Amino acid sequence: MSNQDSGIYKRLSGKTRELDMKSDEVMLPRHNYDHDKAILSGADNRPPMLEKDMYDSWKSIMELYMMNRQHGRMILESVENGPLIWPSIEENRVTRPKKYSELSATEAIQADCDVKATNIILQGLPPEVYALVSNHKVAKELWERIQLLMQGTSLTKQERECKLYDEFDKFAYKKGKHYVIST
Repeated sequence: MSNQDSGIYKRLSGKTRELDMKSDEVMLPRHNYDHDKAILSGADNRPPMLEKDMYDSWKSIMELYMMNRQHGRMILESVENGPLIWPSIEENRVTRPKKYSELSATEAIQADCDVKATNIILQGLPPEVYALVSNHKVAKELWERIQLLMQGTSLTKQERECKLYDEFDKFAYKKGKHYVIST
């Protein structure tokens, strides 16, 4: 390979760059980014944040978010049906719950998913809602408590909408494009 065919190589900033003699362009080395391992803000790595007047939308997105996690069905099952009921074992004629280390592989995964479900829900809450529900450690109870709290805000929203419609109904159309309040 001759310098006339491939251009002249120069060392700039510790990197080898090729200077094309015909067009005076500097050919920069390509960077190798591992796009599969990149963490994008707001993409897949954090649950959506609850906005008080958007509960129904948040709930649907949270369910999809949970399903997209590893063992997502088990996480969502924990939210909908409650945590794993720990199996018991009889030892010396005494029945006791199994220790985590004694659980089967599936039971251990479900126990882990119970914790993940709670964490996912708590991470999606604004501080004022978190303060009201953080004492609940079981995902199902937490989910139901948030629903109760947000239904209250939905009723408030409905009440505001009704008041606006009532006010709108009080307006009457007068000649031209003027609106006046009818008494």
